[in-house]
Amino acid sequence: MKDETMSVIGQNLFGFQSALNQAGSSFKDYLDKYYFQKWVGDALYAALALRTTFVNAMHQFLADEGLFNLERIQISPVTDPLAHDVEHTPNIHYKGQLYVMTHSMIYSKFLACHNPKIKGVFVDSPNIRLEIESPDRAQRGKYLIDFSQMDIEVRRNRDIDLETYLKEPKKVKKILIEDMEKALDLFERMVIHAMTRLVEKNDDDLRALGVAIEVPKKPFPRFRCDSAREKFGQGYEIKLGETIKEPFFWITGLLRENYDLIYPYLRPEGKTSISKVTSDMIYNYDICAKSIIRDTGKQTPALEILSGAVREWLYEAIVERLFDNEIIPARPVIFEGNIRNIDELGGYGPFLMMAARKDDHGRQTFPETFGGGIGVERTLYAICRGPALNKIDDITCFGKNPDSHQIYMF
Repeated sequence: MKDETMSVIGQNLFGFQSALNQAGSSFKDYLDKYYFQKWVGDALYAALALRTTFVNAMHQFLADEGLFNLERIQISPVTDPLAHDVEHTPNIHYKGQLYVMTHSMIYSKFLACHNPKIKGVFVDSPNIRLEIESPDRAQRGKYLIDFSQMDIEVRRNRDIDLETYLKEPKKVKKILIEDMEKALDLFERMVIHAMTRLVEKNDDDLRALGVAIEVPKKPFPRFRCDSAREKFGQGYEIKLGETIKEPFFWITGLLRENYDLIYPYLRPEGKTSISKVTSDMIYNYDICAKSIIRDTGKQTPALEILSGAVREWLYEAIVERLFDNEIIPARPVIFEGNIRNIDELGGYGPFLMMAARKDDHGRQTFPETFGGGIGVERTLYAICRGPALNKIDDITCFGKNPDSHQIYMF
């Protein structure tokens, strides 16, 4: 029997080809315009050369830091729910079970850091996010529905239990500030290393694209989200970038994902209201980057390339953040090694059982970590945008930009 899925795809392509013909074009013309000409062009050649150096530089840096490379996870019962809008989570049936496609490997990274001998992990991870099309059909230029991200997670090894979390806030806050500084230092050094390698190895490719790279220096400028939003309003990332010459800068304290640490979130008297959470209580961070036009020195608008955080690590806080963000409809009820209401938790049951696990001494085994993910294509687009490249799919062979194509051919 002919595969039904391929039959549907074939019918869709037949309809698309017919529409092209009615418009006075052909299928070959379409493939030549949007694929072949890009594949044989100088701009993509230069972009691929830069990508190779960039990815290899990050791999080498992270391996030299003592982090272990992790396998890619593309299907699982659970994936990052994400705070921003996507159309839906793609899913697949296999062996009688429904799995979701990977939005990001955030939960896999946490779990992989269980072994206390592991310093941390990294993986060039797959990400599938069916971003919603631009409502006014505008070319936003920065989204891909299928992309790569260098995902990194590092153990903190602070052994802060719930009692310390609740009763010693000054001690905990001091430790969290120290660990956030370690995170910012790691990512700054990684970016500096990668940009240095691009300048050393790929100057001809940068020239071909009409852009230059200024290797950043530590520390990158920092801005608190609260202050930036109050001063500039919507689009504050771009407006912040216009106020400084440095090509890379931080924005910290963004109210975002459920696993980005808010401290204190749990208190002896109850939970902190989200309406009272300020940037100095949120231990997360974004790096934004700009490209530099070689002939004029003009910089392009800033674009977020890396997101990360010190993570929620206590089972009680993890559960409350998931519950309060309406990611799970109920708190897990654990008894005798089972979850009484596992059916209510979607794919979170296995993850939450591991988060609740304790060793023989009653200590939580779930790792304390910080981490982040830097988009490969997003970063290359941010630092190479200019005369030759004006949207993110220009730097890819098969880029699936929701604003660029009605239908993807490859």
